[in-house]
Amino acid sequence: MTIDQVAKQFHLTADTLRYYEKIGLIDKVQKDKRGYRNYQKEDISRIEFIVCMRSAGLSIKVLQQYIQLLELGDRSIVQRKELLEEEHRKLEKRIEEMQMTLKKLEHKIKIYDMNIKEERKC
Repeated sequence: MTIDQVAKQFHLTADTLRYYEKIGLIDKVQKDKRGYRNYQKEDISRIEFIVCMRSAGLSIKVLQQYIQLLELGDRSIVQRKELLEEEHRKLEKRIEEMQMTLKKLEHKIKIYDMNIKEERKC
């Protein structure tokens, strides 16, 4: 796949993909005979993982740490698991905070609904 196709598939820019490659989140992408990037299945899988983790709130720095550990192979399984568990705890906390915010919004909307109904009665 070309960089434009991959960018479109994951709602990223080509610059973002080049940046991910530059900082080591993505391995150096193979290039065709014209010098254009040609993304393979492994590249796509890595990008899919990165996009998913970014949407969960993982920072670039944490992803770089994870990828560095991943490249160490099986000897880093425990560290990778611990890193992901820590990020999981952070995500759960953010979800709890968002749930509280959602309840406050729902309450506020309910108050407005009641006020609107009262105004229409007059």
